[in-house]
Amino acid sequence: MRISKTKSELQAFIQNEKQKGKTIGLVPTMGALHEGHLSLLKYLRARCDILVCSIFINPTQFNDPEDLKHYPVTLDQDIEGLRTHHCDVLFLPSVDEMYPPGEQEWHIDLGDLETVWEGKHRPGHFQGVTQIVYKLFNLVKPDRACFGQKDFQQIKVIEKLIEIKNLPVTLDICPTQRDENGLALSSRNKFLSPSGEKKAAKIHEALQYIHKHIHTEHLGNLLKKGKEIIEDNTPLETEYLAICDIDTLKPVTQIHSSKKYIIVVAAWLEGIRLIDNLPL
Repeated sequence: MRISKTKSELQAFIQNEKQKGKTIGLVPTMGALHEGHLSLLKYLRARCDILVCSIFINPTQFNDPEDLKHYPVTLDQDIEGLRTHHCDVLFLPSVDEMYPPGEQEWHIDLGDLETVWEGKHRPGHFQGVTQIVYKLFNLVKPDRACFGQKDFQQIKVIEKLIEIKNLPVTLDICPTQRDENGLALSSRNKFLSPSGEKKAAKIHEALQYIHKHIHTEHLGNLLKKGKEIIEDNTPLETEYLAICDIDTLKPVTQIHSSKKYIIVVAAWLEGIRLIDNLPL
């Protein structure tokens, strides 16, 4: 596996491969790789000639400096996992490499996506996400890029970026990977205690309950019951829980058979913020 730390080195390699007619797949990450990340690599490995993974803890998407400071770093383990999954290139840039002095301030109109759920609770987060993804897309020029469904609102934001910038990339979405208790895999899960990991499974249990009863119970009562499932007899604190239009992520009060919906949730446990979702 090639490890590139500079934009120029990466671009030279990509240009050479594209001249050979090779297709390029990209999995952008912030490292601390888990089976969720690796499932994205497996997916693209079967669909692209050259598989590129980036590891970059992007400072512009952190609205909490302490969160950035304590984000997990497991580089040696990550490199081993990438080699095992036959990654061709690891792009491992520094902050200075990705954000040289004198750059113009970034802003893109994300509409309501920036003011609901993750956008509301993490102001500026999605501007940072689109900024770094746009940089990576311009560098790698991937034919396909793959993201996990767990970060569903992020996917909608990247779709908006692709639309606004008219980027020639196919966005692939892979299912959320979960542990044996149902907890969605996340790099931050490693900060949970063993008992905390088991308690956090209540989040998925609530999503499943809502999914099962969506056509038989009033939505307000369903959301109330879902919150009770999450919080009863656990130290979990629900930040939000909603049933939304899957395209706009606006909350709904009625279900129509002609439309698609998604349940979104964020909760805190042991100082760790956990997010999840479940399409209906």
